[in-house]
Amino acid sequence: MQPDRDRRQTGDNDMPYTAEISRANPTCFLFLIDQSESMREAIGGGEVPMAKADAVADAVNRLLSELTIKCAKEEGVRDYFHVGVIGYGAKVGPAFGGALAGHDLVPLSHVAAQPARLEERTRSTRNGSGVLTQQSVKFPTWFSPVAYGDTPMCAALTKAHDVVGKWLAEHPGSFPPIVLNITDGESTDGDPSGPAEALRELMSADGNSLLFNLHVSSDQSEPIVFPNADRSLPDDYARLLFGMSSILPPTMRTAATQQDLALAEDARGFVFNADISAIPQFLDVGTQVLGLR
Repeated sequence: MQPDRDRRQTGDNDMPYTAEISRANPTCFLFLIDQSESMREAIGGGEVPMAKADAVADAVNRLLSELTIKCAKEEGVRDYFHVGVIGYGAKVGPAFGGALAGHDLVPLSHVAAQPARLEERTRSTRNGSGVLTQQSVKFPTWFSPVAYGDTPMCAALTKAHDVVGKWLAEHPGSFPPIVLNITDGESTDGDPSGPAEALRELMSADGNSLLFNLHVSSDQSEPIVFPNADRSLPDDYARLLFGMSSILPPTMRTAATQQDLALAEDARGFVFNADISAIPQFLDVGTQVLGLR
């Protein structure tokens, strides 16, 4: 009976996750970002100390930039994706800044056209002679790091359910929405497993919505990356997040092999004790979908 219970927990229903993604049939990515007080603490694994809130904001902003580049064609950025960022800490709500402030989900072309600001950053490159030089570059950002308040994860998942439900009503044939929850602590407003299950039960004609969870850590423990069982997890909280996480569709498991990860067929979209290098890995695998048209 145990395998059946686990299958219901993931929201997996043997559907294919093969819907073509196009401008006429986009999918969506919704990021849930823990903005609680503890996100001020330094994240593990970095050469230079960096707050968890800063590391997460940097990684998600970089991903948004990469998505806009990936979807850029001669006529402009194509709206293969609708994207949203929901923060939860002292308040729960949209985290975009600038012209996109207050929006739950926006087409990718709007993201490309309206970053909140352009930051001046320095990048190390080698010139034609192989000499390492410093180059100034413009880095677009759409939301800023915040670390204040508690961890109302139930409210965040309920908000995600509302956003994804409305989006699916307009895109019933889409590749299922993907929700990526990034947190460093336990929920302070109740047991999040119920709201998580309700979110995963939302579905398009192509399958159930996907919920992936990343736990960021301050310690130096080795990250536990995309496990397929909870036996190696250290505590009840880790097992709770594992149980909330969807099984990775085949396309995402294939993407993981490009990062030298060999995953079981029932590997879940879950990382525990993530350090600064595990965040972009999680985001890369969790947003890999089918070829675009």
